Amino acid sequence: MSKFGVLVMGPAGAGKTTFCSALIQHLRNNKRSCFYINLDPAAEEFAYEPDVDIKDLISLEDVMEEIGLGPNGGLIYCFEFLLENLDFLTEPLDPVTEEYLIIIDMPGQIELYTHIPILPSLVRHLTRTGALNINLCATYLLESTFVIDRAKFFAGTLSAMSAMIMLEVPHVNVLSKMDLVKGSVGKMELKRFINPDMSLLDDDPADVVASSSARGPARGAAGGDDPGTTGNVMGGGSFKRLNRAVAQLIDDFSMVSFLQLDVQDEDSVGAILSYIDDAIQFHEAQEPREPNDEIETNWEDADMS
Repeated sequence: MSKFGVLVMGPAGAGKTTFCSALIQHLRNNKRSCFYINLDPAAEEFAYEPDVDIKDLISLEDVMEEIGLGPNGGLIYCFEFLLENLDFLTEPLDPVTEEYLIIIDMPGQIELYTHIPILPSLVRHLTRTGALNINLCATYLLESTFVIDRAKFFAGTLSAMSAMIMLEVPHVNVLSKMDLVKGSVGKMELKRFINPDMSLLDDDPADVVASSSARGPARGAAGGDDPGTTGNVMGGGSFKRLNRAVAQLIDDFSMVSFLQLDVQDEDSVGAILSYIDDAIQFHEAQEPREPNDEIETNWEDADMS
C-alpha cells in the first residue's frame, strides 16, 4: 500500500510552519485527512499539534545544554540521532493509509538540503526505496522578498536547485509571503522570477544604486575607496561576476521554476496543493467513491408538469 507525503523545506523565515498550518486547514475544509510531522527540534509553537514531534525523541535545547554544541552543530546532531532511531518515524507512519497526506515540517538550516548527506538518507528511508513506501514530494519555500535583492534571489534559487539534485524526489518550488511584495513589485515584474534566468541581472536595480554610491563619496572620504566596505564589496566587479556565474549555472540546468503563494488566500494554498497532488499522483491512487444514495432523484415520482 502506497502512502503520500510532502516534505516542506526552505531557509529560516521562509514560512514553512505557516504554510503547513494553512495546508492542514485547507485539507480539513475539503474533508481530506492529513498526518502532521514536525522534524524541527527547535520549534515550539504550532497552530495544529503535530501527530509526531521530533522533540519527543530529542530537542535542540537539550543537545546544546548537555553536549555543548551550537545551534547548527546541535541540529545536525539531532538528525544524526534520528537516523539512528528511525523506528520513531516508522512505527507511527506504518498504519497511515493512502487517504492521508503526510506533511513533514523541516527546520530552516539549508546545509541539511544542500551538501550534508543526512537528509538524502532520511528521504531514502521514507520513499519507495525504503521501508515506508511513501510517494514523496519536496516543497521548497523561498521568501518572495528575495526578489528585491536579485543577488539574494539567485543564491536562494541555487539552494533550491541543490536540494533538488541532492534529494532526487519530485520538487515544487514556491515563492512564499507574496502579500509582502504585492504593493512594491508589479505583476509583470514578478512574472520574470517564475522562471529565473540571467536576464534578471541585466537590469538589476542594485547596479544603479551601486553606481550612484560609487560616484557619491569623494575619494579619500570615509569608506570612499576602501575595498572592504559593504557597499564596495557588494557593488564590485568580482561580486557581479560571481552573481552572473551563479545565474548562468541555474540557467544551464534549467530545473528551477516557482509558484506563488499567499497563505492568507485559500485559493493560492489550494493551487500549491494541486501541484503537490500531481507530483505524488495522489488522486490516481484513490478508490472511486459511490454516489450518495440520499441525493439520488427518483425521476418516476418527480413532478414533470
